[in-house]
Amino acid sequence: MTSKLKPTTLSVAARLGAVTSMAVLLAIIVGIAASLSVMLPPRCGAEILVNMDLKQKDHLRAYGLAYKCLEKGITVEWLLNYRSGSFLMFGTEELTNLANVMGVSYEIVSGADVARIHSEIEEGNMEVVVLEKAPRIAVYIPPTALPWDDAVTLALEYAQIPYTRIWDDDVLAGRLEEFDWLHLHHEDFTGQYGKFWAAYRNAPWYKAQQASYEQAARAAGFAKVSQHKAAVVRTIKEYVATGGFVFAMCSATDSFDITLAADGIDFVFEQYDGDPPEPDADKRLDFSKTLAFENFKLTMNPVVYEFSDIDVSDAAFRRGPNAYFSLFEFSAKRDPVPTMLTQDHVAAVPEFLGQTTGFNKKKLKAAVVVLGEVEGADEVKYAHGNYGRGTFTFYGGHDPEDFRHEIGDVPTNLALHKNSPGYRLILNNILFPAAEKKQQKT
Repeated sequence: MTSKLKPTTLSVAARLGAVTSMAVLLAIIVGIAASLSVMLPPRCGAEILVNMDLKQKDHLRAYGLAYKCLEKGITVEWLLNYRSGSFLMFGTEELTNLANVMGVSYEIVSGADVARIHSEIEEGNMEVVVLEKAPRIAVYIPPTALPWDDAVTLALEYAQIPYTRIWDDDVLAGRLEEFDWLHLHHEDFTGQYGKFWAAYRNAPWYKAQQASYEQAARAAGFAKVSQHKAAVVRTIKEYVATGGFVFAMCSATDSFDITLAADGIDFVFEQYDGDPPEPDADKRLDFSKTLAFENFKLTMNPVVYEFSDIDVSDAAFRRGPNAYFSLFEFSAKRDPVPTMLTQDHVAAVPEFLGQTTGFNKKKLKAAVVVLGEVEGADEVKYAHGNYGRGTFTFYGGHDPEDFRHEIGDVPTNLALHKNSPGYRLILNNILFPAAEKKQQKT
């Protein structure tokens, strides 16, 4: 004998309660969906791969596109060594429109394509580095107009990456803590005005620079420009020690370390500060205070356009404009930092001169990592190191797209050099501080 279960009969109140509960649940689901639509950028249904190989139309502005994503809170994957250091980002309609306006090449890739790319990266000398936050950028640059340009500010402005100009008073007032990344303009930190006295001491711009620097030193409580600059250098060094990222080019590289080694020693000639240097000043240098260089000798001649034997400009000049420096290839998984800094679509970059063109390899400290060098010579073009919790990167030369950029020459128009491999190295450094901190593999 079989029996049938009778359906349960609900009261009107129970039915109303169930309907109410369903309505509340539906409202919660709708609310969550609405909040997610606010938190997440609208998707095109795919990802955007900004290729950085030879097919890219504008390598320099591609960095600006990546930076703008970070500003909007969109995470970017930097695919080290994959198609010359490409970028992978969310495929929003706004982003594709922006890429088109900026003239940046990109490809729409599906989820399956992304999985294939990640698999290829995992198997080769490649790595995925997640960029999370747009770094706050400062450029140390004089307020007075000087008859030369600065490659980093040219690169930033062309790539449409914002930056803040700061100077000596800002540094000594403690403003460096507001920034993640600091570029040092082609400055002479020794207080010798670039050692331009012999050639330009009567030029209006030289006289204006000297008067401005001397006035600023007095206002800051220093008797000499060299003392003022030494205080600035010590403060920047402390900024690196506490976690800052410093990038310097040309004379800002060696003159920085010279100033540290000679801290408290007057090695400047009377043509620059009114009195002769101290006896044996060049023999009392303290190399334990420097970041990158050691065992160098100062050029103790006020009319010679050179600071020390760190620089290799003479050798580079003799080789001429058809020379190159080579970038090292690092293990992307074990050495992601130098790999980031050397991402490029070529392995050899055209040489270019500067007041400090490159560095004598024998003068580099053992812990400094060589990123680029002139093959067959003891000459380093591009180097990186750690100090405390921060890092420094030194890049020799003045303008990567002008072999011999003279004083008074017009600034380089980067719209004519959208794919410059030398300028790419600068922009690698700008995105470097945005990288997600990972435990380094051993």
